[in-house]
Amino acid sequence: MRVSFDLDEVLFVYPETHKTEPAPVFPFNRIFKERLRLGTPRLINRLQELGYEVWVYTSSFRSESYIKNLFRLYGVRFDGIVNGTRHLKEVQRDNRTVLPQKVPSRYRISLHVDDETVICSLGREYGFEAYQLDAQDDEWEEKIVKKAEEIKRRNTAVSGISG
Repeated sequence: MRVSFDLDEVLFVYPETHKTEPAPVFPFNRIFKERLRLGTPRLINRLQELGYEVWVYTSSFRSESYIKNLFRLYGVRFDGIVNGTRHLKEVQRDNRTVLPQKVPSRYRISLHVDDETVICSLGREYGFEAYQLDAQDDEWEEKIVKKAEEIKRRNTAVSGISG
């Protein structure tokens, strides 16, 4: 099962409003200005240890290599990355109807974590479940693991019945 995370205001947060991981050491702190929400590396690695693929799905146009290199400093490797460029190329393409900024189901993502109400509200229509996360929450890691486990159990039960 795949779990994806938005970057801005979800994994990248402001130290003035959220608890954050320590900044990368010099000179990387000059290259990578974003600060990770406290617990991000631990959560991503834990999800992967539990057998989940963990992706980034962002509407930002940061390059895939920038995202990979920043998270590598924290010991994190994503299983997939969808940025604004990839989304426009692979999802929106030449559709005349403007699609949402993110359509996680196009990448077989079962759970998407985002701060935007509009993205989270489109889950049912576009075939994915969402967890809305924006404010500081000391229990966010456990809540996301719990939500992922619920979806996995439900999907296993459904496929077990039909199989």
